[in-house]
Amino acid sequence: LGLLQPGSRVNLERAMPADGRFGGHIVAGHVDGTGTIVKIEKDETAVWYRIEAAPEVLRYIVEKGSITIDGISLTVATVSDTDFQVSIIPHTQANTVLSDRKTGDVVNLETDIIGKYVEKLLQPQKTPEKESKIKPYYIGEKKLITLMMKMDADVVVMTMPDIENYHIKRSYIRKDINYVYVPHGMDSLNMTMRTGSMDHYDSVLCTGKIQKEEIEKTEEVYNLPKKELVEWGYSLLDEMREDYEKMPKKENDIKSILIAPSWQKDNIVDSCLEDILDNLKGHGYKITVRPHPQHVRHMPEKMEGLKERYKDDTDIEIQTDFSSNSTVFEADLMITDWSGIAYEYAYTTCKPVLFIDTPMKIMNPEYKKIGIEPLNIWMRYEIGRVLKLDEIDKTADTAAKMLAASDEYKDSIDRFVKEYVYNLGNSASVGAKYIIQEIQKAIKRHKEQQ
Repeated sequence: LGLLQPGSRVNLERAMPADGRFGGHIVAGHVDGTGTIVKIEKDETAVWYRIEAAPEVLRYIVEKGSITIDGISLTVATVSDTDFQVSIIPHTQANTVLSDRKTGDVVNLETDIIGKYVEKLLQPQKTPEKESKIKPYYIGEKKLITLMMKMDADVVVMTMPDIENYHIKRSYIRKDINYVYVPHGMDSLNMTMRTGSMDHYDSVLCTGKIQKEEIEKTEEVYNLPKKELVEWGYSLLDEMREDYEKMPKKENDIKSILIAPSWQKDNIVDSCLEDILDNLKGHGYKITVRPHPQHVRHMPEKMEGLKERYKDDTDIEIQTDFSSNSTVFEADLMITDWSGIAYEYAYTTCKPVLFIDTPMKIMNPEYKKIGIEPLNIWMRYEIGRVLKLDEIDKTADTAAKMLAASDEYKDSIDRFVKEYVYNLGNSASVGAKYIIQEIQKAIKRHKEQQ
């Protein structure tokens, strides 16, 4: 409503009497959140609106269910992890404010109240003393700028790099906050992050000794204040390894190869996927292509074209359903380019990865300045092998050799992970203890000041 001006049109509808007939769905009139129109398309019979919304709103939206947009009861046509789509008939378009809306506009959303009641009833009852003190919030991008500038906290833990370098700043009202950065990957922070991305953090939870060495060397070369570098680990890896250990293990009668490209420029899909598939097919493997979710989202025609091209090849599957990780962990060999999924796969299963040497994505053009070769480059030869783009015709032969050496890879990858990842199986406890310790220090400091 804050975006409206005098003269703006609004939708009005009287409340339905209790004995009336339903023409839509139950609407309470309470806005659950806002969404942003990202696409409007017209066809012969309708207008299609695609709207992005927060996960807290999307969780209650189901295909062929109901949604209220600016007070208009509509049927959901499709829904994904980031947005949903509705189809508007000409009468609705002409008689509501949707005719005024354009791409980029913000709209009010109210989801079906029935789903909320069901969720509430299915939740286990908690006694007050056991209720979590962790409170999740969704904060829109514009409000986030103000919130961060006015932040009043003792410790702020973030997975976003580049604080202070762009529009998200450190607090203007508190200068004693400990800003803690938590990496969301186990690769090089020096090459895959922008120049200076860590400079304005006070502490970093390091996944392994390479990240720690990179930060220390960066501080030395650029004469930066020293941060507190915590030997943390990677909690997601711990969870995946634990889940993998629980999975029933069986040797595949037909060896399974998973192709998992990245989303960066000139990735496998863009450069050589068909050549790889043509080289592998017919060699007795089960080949699964699991494209990056952004491929499915932004290149649906390409994905459908691949399915059509290989529809008669029973040994090839183009997989666009990402609801399960079983395909990843059950594969005997992974083929990728520079995707971070290589770490997760190899470090979890101790199975090898065949890397296709597509052009490297470099976020920090000064990465060579500190004199440490990024883990992303040399690690490939530790957990697998590398083929250049002019060696794609060797894919099947290389895969056969790697699969034959699976026992050797299992031992060597396990040793590698134990050497280069901190606190395997215990990182969550280590990270939590550090954060609690810093909060306790702040409490003590406040008491002394009083």
